[in-house]
Amino acid sequence: MTGNRKDDHVRYAVDQQRRSAACNDFDAVNFLHHALAGIDRDTVDLGVKTPVGHWPVPLYINAMTGGSDQTGRINRQLAVAARETGLPVASGSMSAYLRDPDLGATFRTLRDENPDGVVIANVNANATVDQARRAVDLLGADALQIHLNAVQEIVMPEGDRDFAAWPGRVERIVAGAGVPVIVKEVGFGLSRRTVARLRDLGVAAADVAGRGGTNFARIENDRRPRGDYAFVDGWGQSTACCLLDAAGAGGIFLLGSGGVRSPLDVARALALGAGAVGVAGRFLGVLTDRGTEALVAEIRAWLEALTGVMTVLGAASPADLHRCDLLLTGDVAEYCRARGIDPAAYSSRSVPT
Repeated sequence: MTGNRKDDHVRYAVDQQRRSAACNDFDAVNFLHHALAGIDRDTVDLGVKTPVGHWPVPLYINAMTGGSDQTGRINRQLAVAARETGLPVASGSMSAYLRDPDLGATFRTLRDENPDGVVIANVNANATVDQARRAVDLLGADALQIHLNAVQEIVMPEGDRDFAAWPGRVERIVAGAGVPVIVKEVGFGLSRRTVARLRDLGVAAADVAGRGGTNFARIENDRRPRGDYAFVDGWGQSTACCLLDAAGAGGIFLLGSGGVRSPLDVARALALGAGAVGVAGRFLGVLTDRGTEALVAEIRAWLEALTGVMTVLGAASPADLHRCDLLLTGDVAEYCRARGIDPAAYSSRSVPT
């Protein structure tokens, strides 16, 4: 049952990627061009300091899969791509392993093929401290993701229905996991209030994981015989909006993922406040259609292009993008106004005060 569901998730996710809309809220976030802002390309350093240590690049392969023979092969390919490019890589939910240890190899391959890289384990918010430690130990993980997926669970026919204990369980895992804890959504976004609560629970980093990428509510609805949860298809906030909103929480490292389609979207997410940016669906599509070598080439091309964008913008580091001027328009600007954020202020951030 679990293996079939994991394989279904991959199939539906790849299909979504192939049919995904060409636009999302990142298109309402544009850099204000200053023709004399450019710097020497050789001075650009993509390295970032995170709660999980120094990463050589501000890009990571976000949680995808594991738990079946097919998904184990995908994890092995993702691990190879991570090893060859220096990207950190996160496991998909390890609930299947926690129920059946025989499935451990489908996750362990992330470490076996990438012995010196940053590997992040992944559990759901119902996990116990002991289960969290088992997941971390299996991968020799550098950090642990806890995914929040209430919307997906409600749509999933066999999903959880009780979410009241999640905050307390997150807090206990933070205290007992033995590695930094990242909490992420699965495509519906983290609000400012949620990010602030995670900060107060001691979480090291919050991945806002907003709407715009793989839609797990749609995937689970596609698995329902009647497809009777189509009404939640547009649920949640976009990644761009979440990052703008979360800036008001303060005191916690932000990660941005969900709907990241290109190196420009990476730069946009960094400029909106993310310390690093995760990609899942786009990379899964390349891997499925063209193989591991193509994914390695794609990631290297993204890093090359991101360096070029930063050169033009005068950003010698990813953190420097936080000071670049942005024009926020359309639904993103409207969201800002509704949440008490001045979108015009982002257009003059580079002006000395």
